[in-house]
Amino acid sequence: MHDRAVLERGSILPDATSAGERAYALACELFPICRSLTGPGVRQTLRILQRELPELTLHEVPSGTQCFDWTVPLEWSIREAYIATDHGRRIVDFANHNLHVVGYSIPVDTVMSLEELRPHLYTLPDLPDAIPYATSYYKEHWGFCLPHRQLQSLAPGQYQVKIDATLAAGSLTYGELLIPGERQEEIFLSTYICHPSMANNELSGPVVTTSVARWLRKLPTRRFSYRIVFIPETIGSLVYLSRNLAVMKRRIVAGFNVTCVGDDRVYSYLPSRQGNSLADRAALHALGHQAGADGFVRYSFLDRGSDERQYCSPGVDLPVASIMRSKYGAYPEYHTSLDDLSLISPAGLSGAIAAITKAILAIEVNGRYRATVLGEPQLGRRGLYPSLGAARDGHQAARRLADLLAYCDGQHDLLAIADMLGVPVWELSDVARQLLAHEQLADSDAEQEDLRA
Repeated sequence: MHDRAVLERGSILPDATSAGERAYALACELFPICRSLTGPGVRQTLRILQRELPELTLHEVPSGTQCFDWTVPLEWSIREAYIATDHGRRIVDFANHNLHVVGYSIPVDTVMSLEELRPHLYTLPDLPDAIPYATSYYKEHWGFCLPHRQLQSLAPGQYQVKIDATLAAGSLTYGELLIPGERQEEIFLSTYICHPSMANNELSGPVVTTSVARWLRKLPTRRFSYRIVFIPETIGSLVYLSRNLAVMKRRIVAGFNVTCVGDDRVYSYLPSRQGNSLADRAALHALGHQAGADGFVRYSFLDRGSDERQYCSPGVDLPVASIMRSKYGAYPEYHTSLDDLSLISPAGLSGAIAAITKAILAIEVNGRYRATVLGEPQLGRRGLYPSLGAARDGHQAARRLADLLAYCDGQHDLLAIADMLGVPVWELSDVARQLLAHEQLADSDAEQEDLRA
């Protein structure tokens, strides 16, 4: 007998409002931490996430480890950095904002003229009051980022420049959480923890993923198992794939890259490379019902830019799609100091939590069913059809039963039927449960499993 208790899950979606508020509070706690590909800021962030998810396991991968065509870099640690006038007044200071230093800057301690300093200063003329985010991960370099308006105000003269940082053999750290289900098949969630103080581009992903993980752990039953990772972007996904690709290809049936999910401007969808995976279908279904009349922005895989590049690359080909709010690179505050805590909100985070949990639920409740009666069954004698005096909504419910039965041929899955009927699959699953209870449907997937056994 196959357990179909999962079909009752339409009533156990999370309280997205309270989850959004908790996620925002966690983002506020994490915001000041200086993160990069490696180093103490990443570990501090993961320890805080481990407090929220005690089963989160931390892994250290040594510098120099080969991962496909890439190598784990040296570990970067920064303690202090500033530019000061010849009178000692600090005009750019890492202590005031950690975006002021180019990520992975090598140490420097010298005095130089403004003319000598200028090639090491980065600004955004189009956003004159914003501090840009810049990095130099794989080439030795140093630099400072500052508002363009401030650069224009600098007077000629001598400046003291100091970056107290180290680049040394160490390790790359990532977090992994495996939540078991009834099956070995997995749904995969990936988010990154490698950017300094930016809210939508960095922190929205980890805090929303943490919220979704808490919800998954509380589900009374789970058909699928869940593989959830918190990694540095690009190098982290490459490291993780190089260590786990074989089992991931065997087990993962759908996955979502979680990034830029904190504002409340728009919903966005970026497909897997193939564009027709179960993850794509679930994402489109969830966003169609979550975004409502306002709709959502559909991007192409040609617009990729995050870890979907690795998960969907040829030879890897995992079914990973992205559900976002304002997509990376598509909002003006992206990769600047303007991407602060005022850009995200509890409401924006709660909307993302709702969309992602609905996509997961769409996969959890999906299945293929076969009608057991030729022609239309007599629903009335089974208590499934309203009496003459029943309310109009009773007749609508009966019509939904009939419409579902009309497509239950063992070929269309529940998600496809829900799309045809224009109803949420997590609600249609409750209808399927009624029909299963009255033996008007048979579980085609379960029958196929029995045949294979």
